[in-house]
Amino acid sequence: MNALEVRNVSRNFPRGGSQWARFRHALSSGQTANGDAIHALRDVTFSVGRGEAFGIIGANGSGKSTLLRLVAGIIQPTSGSVEVNGRLSALLELGSGFSPEFTGRENVFLNASILGLSREETGARFETIERFAEIGDFIDRPIRTYSTGMVLRLAFSVVAHVDPEILIVDEALAVGDIAFRQRCMRRIHDLRACGTTILFVSHESGDVKALCERCLWLDRGAIRSLGDADAVIAEYLSETVQRERKRDALPLTEPDSEITGSHRYGSGSARIASVQLVTPSGEPVRLWAPNLSVVLRVTFRICADLPVPIVGFLVRNSKGETLFGSNTMRENYPMPSIAPGNIDRVDFHFTMPELASGRYFISVAISEGTLDEFGVCDYVEDALAIDAAGDTQGYLKLRCTSVAER
Repeated sequence: MNALEVRNVSRNFPRGGSQWARFRHALSSGQTANGDAIHALRDVTFSVGRGEAFGIIGANGSGKSTLLRLVAGIIQPTSGSVEVNGRLSALLELGSGFSPEFTGRENVFLNASILGLSREETGARFETIERFAEIGDFIDRPIRTYSTGMVLRLAFSVVAHVDPEILIVDEALAVGDIAFRQRCMRRIHDLRACGTTILFVSHESGDVKALCERCLWLDRGAIRSLGDADAVIAEYLSETVQRERKRDALPLTEPDSEITGSHRYGSGSARIASVQLVTPSGEPVRLWAPNLSVVLRVTFRICADLPVPIVGFLVRNSKGETLFGSNTMRENYPMPSIAPGNIDRVDFHFTMPELASGRYFISVAISEGTLDEFGVCDYVEDALAIDAAGDTQGYLKLRCTSVAER
């Protein structure tokens, strides 16, 4: 018996109407006249085996969150059926299920009881939940006093420590800091190793590929592709690139000869020309050496007007898990507008932290916009590979400079 069976599921929502009408509609199966409905999902069918990690990808508005809410039982399908076999724990809308006037401690017991744990079982797990969340004295303060990040920490800690047979994780993890995201991903991998079925939604294609065997691509509420995660994600990214190029009327360009990677995509409004890992004096770095001061040098060419360019990088291990990374905006290093045809360079200066022995990969990107809303101009996955021989983790201190500063 599969953990999840979704059969010919469709879901409609009313177009406009009063607030009370929309509320009644949310509690119903969503029956409404076709001419007066928004079709969030159209005839979706798939199954997820027990212990499988299954990814769901798609653009904003493609129906991902609606599908997860159906699986979680929050709303009902207009047609079709959803069969869930096992105790389900879900991290969907951030903080959903939390009472703002209750303390964090009280909300832990409340949410755990909703997820099927007795008060005694929750008490036995409480110390682990509190330690994982790391919110200090706020555990005994009302949720309304929490920051968004603190709500995420507590919400994830609860759903990940109630022994779920099926775990659903929506895009809420995107609001967390890098260190906590890494801890969450390690916990998800641990749950998967113990046989938990994972339903995972993320815009981080690397996380989906590292975790999931199969993947579903939703496009405007319908299944666009379903199958091997690597193949589906490659198809999705390729389609995204073609759509952005058509929108911006940018010509196709050949990849720069100086740089290669396992995958590359972007609108083409800027192109990464080279990526180098060097010492401050410019000597190439061949081996990851703890406490060595290094410079990750990203050179790029501007092909269209970029009012707010952002350059960034990620370091991943051989499993595809993101270890750390940053970008010029996050480092409080806003870049000026750069005219088309110009070549520029950004240097990320940092001291190498100690890492477990193995091979690591550095991906780089240039985007345009803000941290919340941006368009990818060029992304090169696994642009550099480097080996490490350490076995502990250290502290990372990072800063940026540009050609103009040097």
